[in-house]
Amino acid sequence: MKENFDHVNYYENRELSWLEFNQRVLEEAENKENPLFERIKYLSIVSSNLDEFFMVRVASLREQFMVGYDKKDFSGLSPIEQLDKITIRTHTMVEEQYHHFNKSIQPLLKKNGLNIVSVNKLTAQQKDYLEEYFTDVIYPVVTPLAVDSSRPFPLILNKSLNIGVLLNKDFEEVFATVQVPSVLPRLLEIPNGIDTRKDYILLEDIIALYIDKLFIGYEVICAYPYRIIRNADLTIDEEEAEDLLIEIEKSIKKRKWGEAISLEMSKNMDKRLVNILTKSLSVEKQDIFYIDGPIDLTFLMKVYKFKGFSHLKYEPKEPQIPRDLLGKEDIFEAIKERDIFMSHPFDSFEPVIELIQKASKDPKVLAIKQTLYRVSGQSPIIKALAEAAEAGKQVTVLVELKARFDEENNIQWARRLEKSGCHVIYGLVGLKTHSKIMLIVRMEEYGIRRYVHLGTGNYNDITAKLYTDMGLLTCNEIIGADASAVFNTLSGYSEPPKLNKLTMAPTSLRKKFKYLIEREEKNALQGKEARIIAKTNSLSDQGIIKALYKASVAGVKIELIIRGICCLIPGLHGVSENIRVRSIVGRYLEHSRIFYFYNNGKEDIYLSSADWMPRNLNRRVELLFPIEDAIIKKRLLKDLNILLRDVVKAKIKNELGEYKRIDRRGKKIINSQEYFTQEAYESVKNYKVDAKKESF
Repeated sequence: MKENFDHVNYYENRELSWLEFNQRVLEEAENKENPLFERIKYLSIVSSNLDEFFMVRVASLREQFMVGYDKKDFSGLSPIEQLDKITIRTHTMVEEQYHHFNKSIQPLLKKNGLNIVSVNKLTAQQKDYLEEYFTDVIYPVVTPLAVDSSRPFPLILNKSLNIGVLLNKDFEEVFATVQVPSVLPRLLEIPNGIDTRKDYILLEDIIALYIDKLFIGYEVICAYPYRIIRNADLTIDEEEAEDLLIEIEKSIKKRKWGEAISLEMSKNMDKRLVNILTKSLSVEKQDIFYIDGPIDLTFLMKVYKFKGFSHLKYEPKEPQIPRDLLGKEDIFEAIKERDIFMSHPFDSFEPVIELIQKASKDPKVLAIKQTLYRVSGQSPIIKALAEAAEAGKQVTVLVELKARFDEENNIQWARRLEKSGCHVIYGLVGLKTHSKIMLIVRMEEYGIRRYVHLGTGNYNDITAKLYTDMGLLTCNEIIGADASAVFNTLSGYSEPPKLNKLTMAPTSLRKKFKYLIEREEKNALQGKEARIIAKTNSLSDQGIIKALYKASVAGVKIELIIRGICCLIPGLHGVSENIRVRSIVGRYLEHSRIFYFYNNGKEDIYLSSADWMPRNLNRRVELLFPIEDAIIKKRLLKDLNILLRDVVKAKIKNELGEYKRIDRRGKKIINSQEYFTQEAYESVKNYKVDAKKESF
């Protein structure tokens, strides 16, 4: 009998699964094994994540509900049912976040010499200092906005922090609002006469303390901070857009003024102010978050960067040059010798930058082609590409303008590259180009040779130190030909190419994954050993989940390492008993995508830019590439086994959808990220020892 894997009990809702990932980030903030400043960084990330979640995911569900769309997702929830569950879950999460900040983090910060002072604890000397600062610095910058019959309620900027003010004049109550200026530091250090402690005060507290100076002639009844989150999801009709770049610029501006999705306000805010704000901003009761502490904890990321507290952070770890490049003066020659594998941030991203920089100056290099999704603010890669074009080389760059929340940055880089003479393209209509590929065409003694870089992460020298990603440098002729075909498809009217080693979405990647999973299933049904290990950021594609369930029922042993969203439920009787799911949240953001298939002992390993999500398989240009070098395959298999043995930062998902810490008793204590860091250091150390021996 054919199994039915469509039952709603076999799937977890995408949005609720994402919230559980954010809960795991929050638990790292609460984890006393982490240094204090790392914990405040995690708290900041929780807030930043929730902002984006509301701006995009909750906004989308709200739109579905508003137009009467009531189709249930594969977990059996309609948009309104999802919104109801999200409301309960996010309120609980925010309450837990602030409870931890107030009861644990703030006292620990004070104990370690960093004290955030409340207004009622200020000394007379500090008040004198703050009054002068308000008069000289804040007053010229802020703009009080009154609301009356001639002045309507102003447009409140998305994510901006504001102070709502209730005023009285001639026994009449009026409302005003003041935007807390983002151009000034959110935290101001104030003198305290104590050498061993630094006192800080929040900018909004200073403004509230002297708010009466902004409303001369009025009695200030009360003043409290608030913040709104707006719908920031961009929808652009690319078919109708004559110039995609201009249309995206327009949409970025609209992002500031989208519909209000949630409202954060001080827990103690006067009820009269609450009523004015909710009515004026059209916010429902369930969308209000009463905050017990400073609104918007993303400011903690700036605290994390304060100097003088390095002892409260992780010990700095410098990425190492991959062993296969140590002692190599010419990176092109090194790649000709063998494929070069890199695992960031344990291995340095510098070789990738060096390759582009060298190619930009090398007279033998004829052309450089590259995709760019997210790059850093002062990207050395952008600079090298511009220099290559100015030197007369053929430079083609696909800049993905639709990379969410990086659109503005990418527009600036696109214009700079165009001015330098690069051919800048913006991808395919209706698709995001998410693949990470670079092609360098070089004229050598025996003809044209193509050098290719393929990666799981962005060409971003900053995040390469913060995210775990993997990359391959190769001059394999077949991969080089595939790379040329991919770029021809992206830049011209070429039909989707027939590739030999690379697999491309949205044309054939889904089919490839299905084939690889079903091959393991067939082997298991024939009594052969069958195993799958997959490491991705997210798993939410129903087709992939159903294929994994079928394989599990056939007897395939499946290990999934899913950092974030996982809509598959492991351990279900008769469905997923052979599937084990773990999530690793640690010092670095797990971002690499690795796919292992036992294949009757041949052990196929692939890396990819794609997650197992509908958007990656259906609506993005993604690449999957094989690892064929025996030494690299051996290393990757070892890495996967280390990830599966992590008992420090890994949590296991059970059949109830809960993530539980691993019982460490009787197990070797392995933190996979620390292991890989140490391994990179040892590799360089051993190379130096070997080189020293050879010199004698």
